[in-house]
Amino acid sequence: MFELFPNGVAHYALGGVLIGLGTVLIYLGTGIIAGASTFLESTWSYVSDRSRFQQYRFTSSRDWRVVFTLGIVLGAAGYTVATGADWFTTQVAPWRLLLGGFLVGIGTRVGKGCTSGHGVCGVGSLSETSLINVATFVIVAIGTANLIAAMGWGI
Repeated sequence: MFELFPNGVAHYALGGVLIGLGTVLIYLGTGIIAGASTFLESTWSYVSDRSRFQQYRFTSSRDWRVVFTLGIVLGAAGYTVATGADWFTTQVAPWRLLLGGFLVGIGTRVGKGCTSGHGVCGVGSLSETSLINVATFVIVAIGTANLIAAMGWGI
């Protein structure tokens, strides 16, 4: 029988509280809504002279976006060290991870944001665009998961 939360809900609730707190701190400290999808473009502004990457919205936020992204990576590493968990636990083939990452990158451009920006900040502020985008994310994810399972591709 399928159990929705086989390990309880406490660590999910704590994670949600920490994500919410981080989002609030970023907004209060920078006045910018947290989101990871503009990290790459803002990082390119360090090394590229192309006008696309030298827009004020990228150059003005690139320092905190690097800290934000390093915090995500270092937070995961800290958790792994503290709990003794495996460093890389997925059984998904590397080519599928790369393809998925590429498709997510396209989706964030088309959707003008990612799940962290739309899902956490946009929904929290009742943005109509974010509500529509998150509903679309969920519907497409459910459809894709069912299609992959029906084709027998699994993990």
